[in-house]
Amino acid sequence: MQTADRRPIAARSHPLAQSMAAWLVHREISPDTISIFGLACGVAAGLAFAATRWTDGASAVLWLAGAILIPLRLAANMFDGMVAVERGITSPVGEIYNEIPDRISDSIVLIGVGIAGGDWGLGASAALAAVATAYVRAAGKAAGGPSDFSGPMAKPQRMLLITALGLWSALAPQGWQPVMAGLALPSLVLIVVIIGCIVTISRRLRRIAGALRRGEGA
Repeated sequence: MQTADRRPIAARSHPLAQSMAAWLVHREISPDTISIFGLACGVAAGLAFAATRWTDGASAVLWLAGAILIPLRLAANMFDGMVAVERGITSPVGEIYNEIPDRISDSIVLIGVGIAGGDWGLGASAALAAVATAYVRAAGKAAGGPSDFSGPMAKPQRMLLITALGLWSALAPQGWQPVMAGLALPSLVLIVVIIGCIVTISRRLRRIAGALRRGEGA
């Protein structure tokens, strides 16, 4: 089932995803519990990235751990909604469990990457930009417009980029780690995230404003 207020995710229709959702429903696992599991994965990923700053010998393991935890977080973000819909227990409280952990996870992951690159402020700026994209969507919905999940730097794109960073930092030889204008790869990726979020915010504002003018509600 797909509604206008749910992020379009093609993987929901995959037989494996549907089987996993059915397994969770059968065991009566709460959607809120799945949301908290996703939050734990996001926090752990951010801490793993940050820890690479002080752990030279284990940095590859930490980057890889973060790169594995992020897809787990995204999977939890998908399954909590699927389980809620299948069990017929969607609620306003569920929206809180769905949204707030996402914002916390985004922020900790991006700040962790900033610490890894030696600039926590850049990570905090990326976190603020990421939260702003969600705020624009929420503000548009509150104004009576549709929920706009468009990119180019929505949550899935941000996390895909950070996952790729984690894999590259873990597996690529040290000589292949680029530095540009004195900035290491984590900082360069964060700059891309920030610019992408600014473009995303602008695009969502235009789309939401246009929908409201045309009288298209949520």
